[in-house]
Amino acid sequence: MATCWGICGCGKIAHDFVVALQALPESEHRVVAIAARSVDAAKKFAQKHCIPRAYGSYDDLARDETVDVVYVATVNSTHLHCSLRMIEAKKPVLCEKTLTMNGIETASLIAAAREKGVFLMEGIWTRFFPAVLKLKGMIDEGVIGDVKYVSASLGISRADSANGTLMVDPERGGGGALAYGVYVINFATFVFGGDRPQSIQASGWLAETGVDEFAAITLKYSGERVAQLTSTVGLNLKMDAVVVGTKGTLRLPFPFWCPSSLVTPTGTLEFPLPKCSKPMNFPNSEGLSYEANEIRACLLKGVKESDQMTLTHSQIVADIMDEVMSQLGVVYYRKK
Repeated sequence: MATCWGICGCGKIAHDFVVALQALPESEHRVVAIAARSVDAAKKFAQKHCIPRAYGSYDDLARDETVDVVYVATVNSTHLHCSLRMIEAKKPVLCEKTLTMNGIETASLIAAAREKGVFLMEGIWTRFFPAVLKLKGMIDEGVIGDVKYVSASLGISRADSANGTLMVDPERGGGGALAYGVYVINFATFVFGGDRPQSIQASGWLAETGVDEFAAITLKYSGERVAQLTSTVGLNLKMDAVVVGTKGTLRLPFPFWCPSSLVTPTGTLEFPLPKCSKPMNFPNSEGLSYEANEIRACLLKGVKESDQMTLTHSQIVADIMDEVMSQLGVVYYRKK
């Protein structure tokens, strides 16, 4: 039986996710409903993607009994409200990153999901790419020895971004940390097995709107381990990730957060992406299908969270981001 998806929001990432879903077997994944703040926008999206039902209210989507799981693809500042509404209706939720605006909101959302016994996962699709799984396997096998150093950068100038002014809009959850920092911090958390850093140091500057435009982050871990991370909405960076161990190095080339290759000590491994029928808005969005397959597998097993992208990891990353933005002087992300 197919997993029936409802989509909350009809922006660019929602388009990419639906296109990726529709490239998978219809016997496994079907998109059955779309909801947006505007019923006209929802109907237009539904027509474009051949989705049978369109709603002008997220509440209507929550009440749709044919929906097995909801993908929340609204702007960052609305993730908490939309996800809570679905959880209250006992709908499993895949919420696009960043899960919420801060650690307090993240804790409250996780608590709600656990109280209701409802599946919840943050959409850190990076975790499910074959190249990333191979990297983690090689680390676990000791191929590069003891991991001591991680570096990762992700920066796209807002002038070149598909999301444009959203990147610096505080009301919609813009800024380098919430847009891109979540990826680099997640990568370090992933490589270091979910350990919390012993110290966090961040420096950078703010955009004219008060969001963080540039952040250079150093995380120091126990056992003489360090991560050096960079996120920005003001510059175009190299956007790769490197893991250095006592016996060698692994590298995910651009775009490291959705990679199709892995550079190892013995050569480069290639991992071709799935094929999709429509153009995408963002690089390698075909790989959203890997994340969708993880959700289906979790629902079929009846588990309430993924062991590949745990809620504990989401909380750790949210807490680190809180400290980073506090050190940078960002205040908008905190609940008043």
